[in-house]
Amino acid sequence: MGHDHVRIVEVGPRDGLQNEKQSIPAATKIELIGRLAATGLCTIEATSFVSPKWIPQLADAAEVYAAIDKPAGGRRPVLVPNLQGYERARAVGATEVAVFTAASEAFSRRNTNASIEESLARFAPVMERARADGVAVRGYVSTVLGCPYQGDVPVADVVRVARTLYESGCYEISLGDTIGAGTAGKARDMVRAVAAEVPMAALAVHYHDTRGQALANVYASIELGVRVVDASVGGLGGCPYANGATGNVASEDVVYLLHGLGLATGVDLQGLIDTGRWISDVLGRENGSKVGRAGLPRRAD
Repeated sequence: MGHDHVRIVEVGPRDGLQNEKQSIPAATKIELIGRLAATGLCTIEATSFVSPKWIPQLADAAEVYAAIDKPAGGRRPVLVPNLQGYERARAVGATEVAVFTAASEAFSRRNTNASIEESLARFAPVMERARADGVAVRGYVSTVLGCPYQGDVPVADVVRVARTLYESGCYEISLGDTIGAGTAGKARDMVRAVAAEVPMAALAVHYHDTRGQALANVYASIELGVRVVDASVGGLGGCPYANGATGNVASEDVVYLLHGLGLATGVDLQGLIDTGRWISDVLGRENGSKVGRAGLPRRAD
């Protein structure tokens, strides 16, 4: 994969759907993943093996994971909160999992009822088992550019947590602006600081568009050398704890930006636009992608 290639990690089926109020049938989730894969997206976060008590929307995780295509060379990571979730994921054959923690102490306590140290300790047995099972682990760090409870999050805290996840065996660390508070300068400073301690090739960015800054933050990160971007088709999702959360940056908008920069993604943008329009219609919600709403500009023949 060349330096001019950016890997999109499509998080719509998990991060996008988990906060939808209406109950979404497993068949819709399975079809969404199939349609996304058909656009050329190789990495699609399929679901989350969290307790159905916490996120009823994903109670069908095992059913969905078992039903989707898992092509050779394609990645279908699933989120696991603990060893129990890991075991449920492995029972249906998951070969890649993701673990998550926060850079903000206040957010960690409110969101998972555990300190950052405790949440990292909770993953130790997951990392150990994953190593033994040959399962790849992706690490998420949330609240890297601000927290709804404590406000600013010191960059040193982000670096420490990212480095700890990397050293514990995560092959990739996704840096998440959970409440969409960051702007390009802050995003650049944060990525630069983390990249001083974790290889740039192991970093991904996960920006929410709550304040309309996500694409600028993606661009600033790409300029520094980041080559993995998390995004959600149709801009699905959002943080339930953040004011006015509009959710993840839309995959269509990110791909449009990247292609305009001459970077390759391997994604058929028109197919992605069609998929975003389809799922928005199915959910009866406004399409959260500007490119999805406007379509591609006409080319001169």
